Amino acid sequence: MSEFVSQLSDSLYAVFQSETFVLLNTVDQESGGPTSSAISWVYAVDHSTLRLALDHRSRLVDNIKANPRVTVTVFGQDTIYAINGSATVTQDPLAEVPFKMCCFDVHIDAVRNALFYGAQLVAAPEYAKIYDKRAADKLDSQVFAAMKKA
Repeated sequence: MSEFVSQLSDSLYAVFQSETFVLLNTVDQESGGPTSSAISWVYAVDHSTLRLALDHRSRLVDNIKANPRVTVTVFGQDTIYAINGSATVTQDPLAEVPFKMCCFDVHIDAVRNALFYGAQLVAAPEYAKIYDKRAADKLDSQVFAAMKKA
């Protein structure tokens, strides 16, 4: 079993100060089973809190409202981290964005190294936005600005 700490290290905090993507794991409200979805509207408010924004059309919003326990999986430097915590609604709907979104704060309980023993992450996965780059940049700016004000 891996050891854990209850807040983000300085280097992991820095990862969440610029755009990154994570896997958000929730409990499905209908099946009761685990779910995992990739999201990119996430940043660290401080070393103990992650803030994320979700489109209301996503099942994740209802999943979290029904069961606030979440795990955020992030690809860090050399390893993969599982960040466990409880999510609370910060702002619903999120102000100053062009469609209905919900903003959550994840209060961190534990940060664990989730990579199997004896392995090291050689390179973090990368993604590319395949729709209108200008529109994507504008929307990202709006959402992150609104999240920081929430």
